[in-house]
Amino acid sequence: MQNKTKINQDDTTIEDLEIELLLQAIYRRYGYDFRDYSRPSIKRRLKHRLTLSGLATITDLQREILHNLDFFQLLLQDLSINVTAMFRDPTFYKTLKQKILPSFAQHEIIKIWHAGCASGEEVYSMAIFLKEANLYERARIYATDFNIPALNKAKEGIYPANLLKTYIKNYRNSGGVESFTDYYSAHYELVLMNKSLKKNIVFANHNLVTDGVFGEMDMILCRNVLIYFGRKLQDRVFKLFKESLRKGGLLCLGSKETIRISKYSDAFTDIAQKDKIYQKKV
Repeated sequence: MQNKTKINQDDTTIEDLEIELLLQAIYRRYGYDFRDYSRPSIKRRLKHRLTLSGLATITDLQREILHNLDFFQLLLQDLSINVTAMFRDPTFYKTLKQKILPSFAQHEIIKIWHAGCASGEEVYSMAIFLKEANLYERARIYATDFNIPALNKAKEGIYPANLLKTYIKNYRNSGGVESFTDYYSAHYELVLMNKSLKKNIVFANHNLVTDGVFGEMDMILCRNVLIYFGRKLQDRVFKLFKESLRKGGLLCLGSKETIRISKYSDAFTDIAQKDKIYQKKV
């Protein structure tokens, strides 16, 4: 029994080492740095790709991604964070609509950064509420992600029509009062977001792990991304956000995220604690 326990422990150690070497290989070969991502999340995603590909070990996976760019692109999609929806977490958007956006009324230009925008649903949610607050024309929305296929989908603004029921429900629960049909056109089983929502949105490739400061923003939204990062990487990103915000600028995180465990906590005050909205100190 003792020998069996020892073997299982050794197997776990070998797998962890394989993952470490794989992530190092990805960084050295392709420049994508997942080394400080949450290890349990990374492990789940790698094992998912192992199952789909029929490969036996993480070492086999490493060999494949080093010699097969197409296979690496598949794995990159696995490692990317693409879970999103329009008006996700309606209570957050209700606070945004009722308390945050009105505070921008005196701004000549409003600069907003959606960091890790994935396929763009929350970017269009912001555009809709800016329109309803009569702020869209003076707004510049920067939507960034390192996942190029997801970023291209965000640029297109085309989504499955079967999601509309959920999107409309979220919109209503967020305090939306207009006709949601004004914001899209239907084409068979797809919906296309209106061009009027896109004109002040800049989509750009940006990697939170390796890239630098992004302007002087009035507001940064990075929701449900940091939960996949390890503590060291979270601090790196919080530093990036602090330096990218103007004094008094707002940082909006996801429902399971907080800046209060970061070494940059003292640089921010709570604006809406429950909704994870923080303000950079003046």
